Amino acid sequence: MTDIENSKKARVIALYLPQFHPIPENNEWWGKGFTEWTNVGKAKPLFRGHYQPRIPADLGYYDLRLPEIREQQSEMARYAGIEGFCYYHYWFGNGKRLLERPFNEVLESGEPDFPFCLAWANESWSGIWHGAPGKILIEQTYPGIEDYTKHFYVNLDAFFDDRYIKIDKKPIFYVYQPLNIPDTKVFLDCWRELSIKEGLKGFHFVGHSWDETQAKQILALGYDAVNTYWQQGIMKNDHITKYSWNRLSELMIGGKFQLTVWDYKEFATKLSNDIDREQDYYPTILSGYDNSPRSGSRGKIFTNYNPEIFDVHVKEVLRKIENKRLETRIAFLKSWNEWGEGNYVEPDLKFGWGFLEVLKNNLILSKI
Repeated sequence: MTDIENSKKARVIALYLPQFHPIPENNEWWGKGFTEWTNVGKAKPLFRGHYQPRIPADLGYYDLRLPEIREQQSEMARYAGIEGFCYYHYWFGNGKRLLERPFNEVLESGEPDFPFCLAWANESWSGIWHGAPGKILIEQTYPGIEDYTKHFYVNLDAFFDDRYIKIDKKPIFYVYQPLNIPDTKVFLDCWRELSIKEGLKGFHFVGHSWDETQAKQILALGYDAVNTYWQQGIMKNDHITKYSWNRLSELMIGGKFQLTVWDYKEFATKLSNDIDREQDYYPTILSGYDNSPRSGSRGKIFTNYNPEIFDVHVKEVLRKIENKRLETRIAFLKSWNEWGEGNYVEPDLKFGWGFLEVLKNNLILSKI
């Protein structure tokens, strides 16, 4: 029996970052042994009351090459009522992949026995977080239908895996930058045709969207649904910045910087939208935001983030989707473990299991 068959309220799928193990490319670009923990561990508070560094608790500074870590993560997620992990998947074109080892081992070993799907993180890697935005480390390319075919077959075993998360018997495939694909309809049609040829039921394509205009464009291209991420719109509006520059200067620990800081409490009920009630709109549960470990003084930060206010946000999102049919009663959790952007629900030394308990209380224990 799948987790969805035991679901009480909603299908929450957690985005999952695999960049917690060394790879040759990161060794070359950032130094030997670089992982996401490198930035997380050296982060410092940039103003009074700024919660940095974030220090993991139960799992420590883990390495995703260890199967026991992946098993513990799945046990935590299951405890909290999360249906499965949506692994970020990197395919840069012409067969180039990165960070594929953790998911490949999950697929090949059959462990953990926990549902999953894939999210194509289709964007170029640059030096933007390190003060060199014009430096392209590896470019995302779209060579055409032959490459789309190769991409499909690389993942075919995953799509047939019993753990793969489906909607209406169709595997979910999430695309992070759907409007960046120059021939989107070619890509979608190619995969749909190949899926039928190989005995699948088709695909349920989900595109990541920042605003309503973009969401409508994505759906018009042939995507089955959009994952809405309204936070991006909030960040573009300076007039709703909680702290003025003068106030920030009072809070500063030292140096002139370009931080933008919002009070999470102020926006806990604004991170979802009424349009999320539509069947083909899947809202985001935002598990915090603070990308200063990656971007330093140019960071964007939600401060005053804690389990109590997270609970308000989770309830608001679940209310938006509660009347949908179960198959599409979906919210994406951003994220399970993006520690470098403050997007995580894994236990840390400050809040422990607090965020996991909020999810459990709302997804499993709540009778509302």
